[in-house]
Amino acid sequence: MKRKQGIGLARATGVLLTGILVMFAGGASAHCDSMTGPVVPDARAALESGDLDPVLKWIMPEYEAEVSDAFQRAVEVRALGDDARELADRYFLETLIRVHREGEGAPYTGLKDDPAAPIVQMADQALADGSVEGMMEKINRHLASVVGEKFQAALEAGKNKDRSAEAGREFVAAYVTYVHYVEGVHDAIVASGGHHAEHNSDSGHAH
Repeated sequence: MKRKQGIGLARATGVLLTGILVMFAGGASAHCDSMTGPVVPDARAALESGDLDPVLKWIMPEYEAEVSDAFQRAVEVRALGDDARELADRYFLETLIRVHREGEGAPYTGLKDDPAAPIVQMADQALADGSVEGMMEKINRHLASVVGEKFQAALEAGKNKDRSAEAGREFVAAYVTYVHYVEGVHDAIVASGGHHAEHNSDSGHAH
């Protein structure tokens, strides 16, 4: 029985991969406003080449005029010297990433120097490698382990839940932890339709 449960769980984790990526990366919305994120290299390359086109993919069409104006100003100021170049670059980066975040419906809180979260680095590396298999294996293994542990804790606690109030509370704590985690996975899957999709408060029961 345990072996069958393990096989079923492993299969389920593959189905949940997309949702888990969104759940882990939900707090990584700051990835694109990081100096180590994917937007900055494109922006710097555009400033060096004088060609804005490769940057436009990061913004919605309605922001093109604003970004184009900021780009032209930055290019002009860069020609005034090294100090001016640094200020111009910063100005353009701030403008570009601010409107990028606005297009996502997310607040802009300034450029960040913090590195991206490990899961985001892993996702970027998968793209660089041209293969998702390694990342899938790591995420599936992690998810199987965590869900399995929480499931087993709730299962074991449930065997003694009626022996005493204390034992019952231990079961409830384990049960809530287990179910809330699984609900979080479900919510992540539901939210995966949008980069900043809102939480669906009707997707499950409150425990």
